[in-house]
This record gives sequence, structure tokens and C-alpha cells, in this order.
Amino acid sequence: MEKIRIGIVGYGNIGRGVELAIARNEDMELKAVFTRRDPSSVKIHTEGAAVRRMDDMASMKDEIDVMVLCGGSATDLPVMGPEIAASFNTIDSFDTHARIPEYFGNVDKAAKEGGKISIISVGWDPGMFSLNRLYAESILPQGSTCTFWGKGVSQGHSDAIRRVKGVKNGIQYTVPIEAAVERVRSGSGPELTTREKHLRECYVVPEDGADLQAITKAIQTMPNYFDEYDTTVTFITEEELKEKHGKMPHGGFVIRSGETGEEGNRHIIEYSLKLDSNPEFTASVLICYARAAYRLAKAGQTGARTVFDIAPGLLSMKTPEELRAGLL
Repeated sequence: MEKIRIGIVGYGNIGRGVELAIARNEDMELKAVFTRRDPSSVKIHTEGAAVRRMDDMASMKDEIDVMVLCGGSATDLPVMGPEIAASFNTIDSFDTHARIPEYFGNVDKAAKEGGKISIISVGWDPGMFSLNRLYAESILPQGSTCTFWGKGVSQGHSDAIRRVKGVKNGIQYTVPIEAAVERVRSGSGPELTTREKHLRECYVVPEDGADLQAITKAIQTMPNYFDEYDTTVTFITEEELKEKHGKMPHGGFVIRSGETGEEGNRHIIEYSLKLDSNPEFTASVLICYARAAYRLAKAGQTGARTVFDIAPGLLSMKTPEELRAGLL
């Protein structure tokens, strides 16, 4: 079997999850991990795979089929996404919803100029939830859709709070407001504001001597992340963070209610996820879309794509014949 050669850029939670996901896909192999850290300090699981500095990417241009970008959406991906897309086929999990159109345009331009393919904003939201919103709204054009996340750890929001001045470490939980969930499940189609649907809980380890009031204000007023939510900031020690917040569960659900026919028969479509590990699940989605990127590149396609543009069959290791016989 021909192996799809994968490179990983960044070896944090997502990067480690991608490495584990590659090991579960027999048509893939990890060629290299690229890091800002000293490569000698980064220990990976895969024998034979290289650990290189970010600056060494160009030297492996002919050895990697798809580069999986595992940087944060706040500051890493807006820069590295277009830069790397000019030289490699790429996959990423950019998740700042409000900036996706801008990011898509930047990556699309770079990928087309470099003759490469890039699939952006791959994960479970944006990603799998995006697809389910699209399917449900297409089937029930008269109706309303509501997405709830959590209770769980948001990696993008956690990364954002860790970049606030004075923050040593931190984690953020997204919490659905149960009363809002029940109103949506009733099929009444309520119009809910962002603040009415979720709470955000931040647990922060401050640096010694940090201004706690300034940290709280910076987090609660952060645009695109916290300013539209009721957000709590709780300061804890590094030990408490490791003991009580060491795991990264998440999940959520997309609910579409709508009507059909002349009599207005009502229907509810609900898609849900319950995840023990947010980064490992996200990494698994990234890897199956890396397979699609590889196939699109082999077909000579270039430019940026989202999950809306990818045929489901391209994600699977199975042949079209096997899919028709076994899953259709």
C-alpha cells in the first residue's frame, strides 16, 4: 500500500494527537515533526520520524505529501497558514469563526500561487458541526438551527487566554445553559443571543506579581472569544490546574427544527458528540481530511477548500466500490 507521507507542524496537544491518529491509519506514515523548540528536547512516539526546526521545512519539500498545521488560531495559523500553503499541501483547524473568510482568502491565494491544495478549518466545529448545519438547513429550509458546545475544554479559547499578559497557564470551559437547550429541543424555534446560550469558565494560573484585575479584564473583553459571553475568571495554582483540569473532554450538539408540507409537520434533527479528548478527536478529523487533500493534489487541484467542498468518499481508506457495498 502506498503511504501518504505526513508532516506535523507544532507538537502541542493537537500535534501529539495527530501522531497518534497517523498510527491508526495504515495508509499513512509520519515523516517529520517541525517545532520551534530545540528538537533534541522533543520526544515523539514514532520510530524513524525526524524532529526538525521550523526553519528546516523547505529541506523536506519532496518528502512530505501533506503538512498538518497544529498551531493556535489566535496568532500562529494566520501567519503560518498562508506561508506554508505556498510550499506544501496543508490541513489546519483554524477555528476563529468570524475570521474564516479572511483566512480562507489568504490561504487560497498562497496555495494557488504555489500549486498546492489546502483544506482549512477542519475539526469538529468548525468541521463536522458545520457539515451537519449545512445538511440540516438544506433538508429543512424553513426552520432554525442552534449549536451548543460543551461542557468541555475549548482548545482555541484556552490558547487565547494563555497569550494574555501575566498568564502563566490556563484552561477554558464552554458550558451550555440548560434552559436554552430545552427551549431549542422543544421545537419552538426560539431566537437566542450568544449570551443566552453559553457560559465561559476560565481557570488561570497567573505569573508571580501579575495584575489579576488586568488579566480578568483582558479576558472578559477579548473580541471574538469572550466579549459576547458571561465569562468567569478563577485564579488557581499550577498544581490545581494539573490535578483538576488535566483532561480535555468536550462535545456538543447541533439542533435543527423545521417544518414540511402544507400542514406544517414539525421535525427535529440533532447531531451530537461526546469526546473524552478534544485534541485527539480533532486530530482524527484532521487526518482523514489529509487523505482527501492528498487525493485532490494528485488530481492536480490547487487552492483552498473547506469541509463543504470535500466529497465524503475522499475521507475513507475504502474504495468507492467498498463504500457502496458496505455503507450505502
